[in-house]
Amino acid sequence: MVEGVETDFTAKKSYGDYLGLDALLAAQNPRSGQHDEMLFIVIHQVQELWMKLMAHEMALAMERIRADDLRPAFKATARISRIQKQMVEAWEVLTTMTPHDYLAFRASLGSSSGFQSWQYRLLEIRMGTREPFMVKPHGHRPDIHALLSEAFAAPSLYDEALRLLARRGLPVPAAVLARDPAQPHTADAGVEAAWAEVYRDAERHFDLYELAEELVDLEDAFQTWRFRHLSTVERIIGGRPGTGGSAGVAYLRTVLGKRFFPELWSVRGKL
Repeated sequence: MVEGVETDFTAKKSYGDYLGLDALLAAQNPRSGQHDEMLFIVIHQVQELWMKLMAHEMALAMERIRADDLRPAFKATARISRIQKQMVEAWEVLTTMTPHDYLAFRASLGSSSGFQSWQYRLLEIRMGTREPFMVKPHGHRPDIHALLSEAFAAPSLYDEALRLLARRGLPVPAAVLARDPAQPHTADAGVEAAWAEVYRDAERHFDLYELAEELVDLEDAFQTWRFRHLSTVERIIGGRPGTGGSAGVAYLRTVLGKRFFPELWSVRGKL
């Protein structure tokens, strides 16, 4: 016995109690009897847990940007970027599963698909994606549908950043600021010019300059995760359609070329 270490938790909360480990470790229920189905389930559950934390941090970042309190926002966005690195590494573990391993239990997935991950959709929506199809698969869950619909109609992370630039006196076009948040943001020369002013006078606008770079880091990490997702899926199922009616690799390729914060990338060639 180690002196001073608790050993009787009959009437006290233990480590496992605090973390809810009984429920967490009972949440893996393979259906096929195939060895690698456990790997598939655990990896995707881990990803969902990380996404829960990402959504938690992104909500804080957006709140703090609205309040013009950027230091906590920077911490939150930096944490999200680091979480993304963990998620990329998770794909590395999944690549140990061969096409033969996956096809042995694929039928057990039925109509389920990562395409239906509402937490991933919430992150995409808060980052600025505005595609109505993202909300529709969740109509059978009024609580989730309402959450996604609310985020869809609200300003995105980038919208909040552009509104902050305008409050600081930078020339963000009025039409951009007045855009219905439920409509997608498209690349705008005036927005690019506002970011160019931040970059050209970084000492004067240093916190906005840092905000710009945090957003670039965030998008870079998000796109890296998307690429590793694509390459992992292609490695395991090739060009087959995905489960649940998704287009699989073909769909994943389409999103790689889409930017959340387009002017923060285009401005680099104009400085």
